[in-house]
Amino acid sequence: MDDRQSSPGITQEPEGRPGFQQWLPYQSTQPCCEPVPHIQAEHLTIAYHGHPALEKVSFNVNRGCITALVGPSGCGKTSFLMCVNRLTDLIPACQVSGQLHIHDTNVLAPTTNVLHLRRTVGMIFQKPTVFPFTIRKNLELPLREHGTHDRTLLASAIEAALQQVGLWNEVKDRLDRPAQALSGGQQQRLCLARALVLSPDVLLLDEPCSALDPISSGIVEDLIVSFRGRYTVLIVTHNLPQARRIADHVVFFWSFNGVGRLVEYGSAQHIFESPREELTAAYISGLRG
Repeated sequence: MDDRQSSPGITQEPEGRPGFQQWLPYQSTQPCCEPVPHIQAEHLTIAYHGHPALEKVSFNVNRGCITALVGPSGCGKTSFLMCVNRLTDLIPACQVSGQLHIHDTNVLAPTTNVLHLRRTVGMIFQKPTVFPFTIRKNLELPLREHGTHDRTLLASAIEAALQQVGLWNEVKDRLDRPAQALSGGQQQRLCLARALVLSPDVLLLDEPCSALDPISSGIVEDLIVSFRGRYTVLIVTHNLPQARRIADHVVFFWSFNGVGRLVEYGSAQHIFESPREELTAAYISGLRG
């Protein structure tokens, strides 16, 4: 559905970005991030059927930062995201080696509670993936799966999550309507709310704006910026202007003979204005990639 079209009884996306700050429930007043590593990858290698997709990657992600993963298709960006909450476990013939920690949790350890990990590390995909249920049930389902059944607690958690993504006023009287009747941008914000309803520490975003029209993309982008200081955000994007607008740090991957490797990591200002590596400069300027 075109995100700019309204469905019967469903409010349209707000028109344009200028008014976004007025209707978003609250903005982060926290500093962009803490100088404390929240996610630590060391010599991380991800392989499929014995062929590495990403090899010996090492870098830290600071708590509360927005960190953008950029690079051409096929260099391992999404594989890295999926490894952070162990979605790689669901892929046949995927092998992961090296070290990956989120705070004091050894993500790759066999004893790690994967259900708890996925509660604290939410993931949003490129295409909005709402469940074929009502808006309310989309948000109730993860809460019930993680042990919350009290109706009052469910209702308050659902309202809080919808408030965080600016959807509450748009859907509060229509919670029992099908989620698939929402516009594309509203569906993507509902997916964000579904992740936030579990009170995560980390949000993984795999090209969350690429399937949206420019207005809806801008709304979601501003929403991501509002998470700064409250969540640690890792976002894969092919949109370099977007990465420059919203990211605190940038990780640049490249594919060498079909194997993804980290080329350069640093602040967004450094990557876009004075990169160390010639390949980074060529990619940022549009000469490569």
